[in-house]
Amino acid sequence: MHFSTVLATLAALAPLASAGEAIVVNNCLAAVHLWSVGGSVGPEHTLQPGEEFMETVHYDSESGGVAIKITRGVNGLYTGAPQTDFAYTLDGNNLWYDLSDVFGDPFSGKKLSVKTSNPSCPEICWASGVSPVGSQTKVCGPAANITLTLCAAEC
Repeated sequence: MHFSTVLATLAALAPLASAGEAIVVNNCLAAVHLWSVGGSVGPEHTLQPGEEFMETVHYDSESGGVAIKITRGVNGLYTGAPQTDFAYTLDGNNLWYDLSDVFGDPFSGKKLSVKTSNPSCPEICWASGVSPVGSQTKVCGPAANITLTLCAAEC
């Protein structure tokens, strides 16, 4: 194997070694259901109040990004239930992340907060559980943890 091939392979793997975590914390009074969706749909996870879901941030080569889709009802991804999508993608030295709703606003009236482990990276705050006007897409370094808190105390 050529030295340049080895360097290219190591360079491609470097962002994976320093990738952060995507975390969802359920502070609501009821269970929520979520799926990690990229080029394929992962299994349904049920988060009881006080529980969290965590996955290592990764690049999805089929879709380009990952959306953690959250509903309030069992099997909601397949019933057209309102969902909140916590999405991210790795792009070189950047971790892009955002929050959006599809088919309605399942957390209307509740605070949703996205914070990172890097204090210099921007936060996302939905004070009323509904997307404020303007883009919610933010960017940070690839090693940052990004945490969505459902029914947050503050944001």
